[in-house]
Amino acid sequence: MDTTIDYTRLLSADLPEPAAKWAPFPKYYFIGGNNDPTQIPIEGLIEAAASVLRRDGAKLAIYNLGLGPQGYPPLRQFVADKSARTRGIRAAADDVVITTGSGQAIDMISRMLINPGDTILTEEYCYQGALNRFRKLGATLVGMKLDSDGIVIDALAQQLADLQARGIAPKFIYTIPTVQNPTATIMPLERRQALVRLAREHNVAIFEDECYADLLLDGIEAPPALYALDPGCVIHIGSFSKSLAPALRLGFIIAPWPVISRLLPLKGDSGTGALDQMVVAEYFGKHFDRHVGHLNTVLHDKLQTMVEAVAQEFGAAAECWAPKGGIFLWIRLPESVDVRKLVKPAAEAGIVFNPGPDWAVSPDNSFNSLRLCFAMPDKQTIRDGVAELARVCYEQTGIPMRSGNVPRR
Repeated sequence: MDTTIDYTRLLSADLPEPAAKWAPFPKYYFIGGNNDPTQIPIEGLIEAAASVLRRDGAKLAIYNLGLGPQGYPPLRQFVADKSARTRGIRAAADDVVITTGSGQAIDMISRMLINPGDTILTEEYCYQGALNRFRKLGATLVGMKLDSDGIVIDALAQQLADLQARGIAPKFIYTIPTVQNPTATIMPLERRQALVRLAREHNVAIFEDECYADLLLDGIEAPPALYALDPGCVIHIGSFSKSLAPALRLGFIIAPWPVISRLLPLKGDSGTGALDQMVVAEYFGKHFDRHVGHLNTVLHDKLQTMVEAVAQEFGAAAECWAPKGGIFLWIRLPESVDVRKLVKPAAEAGIVFNPGPDWAVSPDNSFNSLRLCFAMPDKQTIRDGVAELARVCYEQTGIPMRSGNVPRR
């Protein structure tokens, strides 16, 4: 149905492009932070929902359950307890704000800290959603060099010194130190300590995003969070989207009260979904370790399937960063391949993937990189999808050389 009013003349300035109508997922869907549908603990969530509704359901009559804007107290206490046990963070429930996903947490912190023209330091390959939010607020982004252990501290020290010499004081350092997105690396303790020292020395805040910190490969342990090393210069966020379910829109912020007191007025949503908070607190309060341990085993198996498929189909043409957790694989192809030119033909073949330039401060150092997410598809779909992507890549670029691959079925 057409509109009877010409809304095009009424629209606000600087709106994003109009949305396309939603269509079903393509056959090979290697984007997004979706989870494995078979790993949602449906019966456990049903039991948790019934239990908590019988106990606290009447509170749904009141905004924020009548318990204040920071979120459902049992869930905030769970975050505090879990963060102490798994991330070394000493924080009380009053230091926690529950948000509508980690995206809202990024929005709130960005609005609190960024003015147009501010300089922000982010990892050179970085979460697209954060980069877009920072740019939308008018920030100038400076990429920090990465290697297999995260931020290269010597290079960052030089960057900070150079900025200081030019009279530029960065507003904050945005980092994903534990299961970095998209490289899935983990920053060692010595680098974390050095990063905190640099932040103190230059009076730069640290914005720590640990949305994937629960998803560690078997045998991998992560050092304490940056917030654990110095709560006075770090704001910490996390999420339940990856460890439980993305459609349960729940994230959290951990920060001292002077920071929280400035963040709460920016929430502006009359409260994050209360029933979601109640159910997750009830379920994870009893089953977190068992659920996440099992999920990580499943994800590890899927990662191995994808790594093997990339090796078989792309051979030496693909260089994979070695993930230590999470749900994605960051791949570099030869410099003769611009992955942006593969997006359309891949989509026509039923494949969607994240091109590297969307996940980087500068497209110049990522035009031949891509991110593949492996959590949602089953293992055979992973194998078939990677094979199809290699076929598309070969048809468009001549890479990978087909003779270098194991013959396909």
